[in-house]
Amino acid sequence: MPEPRPRWQRPLTIAAGWLFIVLGIAGLVLPFLQGILFLVVGLMLLSREQHWAGRLMRRLRARFPRLTAKVDEAEACVARLGRRLRDRLRRR
Repeated sequence: MPEPRPRWQRPLTIAAGWLFIVLGIAGLVLPFLQGILFLVVGLMLLSREQHWAGRLMRRLRARFPRLTAKVDEAEACVARLGRRLRDRLRRR
């Protein structure tokens, strides 16, 4: 059984997801930002909390199989970083 999440985690995840979405949209028109990268990261974050984003990520994974491997790799990296951060916060 997964352990309960802190109350602040869901709003923070949603806010971070939307921030990355906005950066991604800006990156589509600004030459110095990687728009697609920020959009995918934002969708990854939002897909954990929002059903529409999860559906969109599933469609993107089916349409772009090479993207799936990269997204899985990025999600594993984020999960490792999250575990490390939680462990450090618990030690304090």
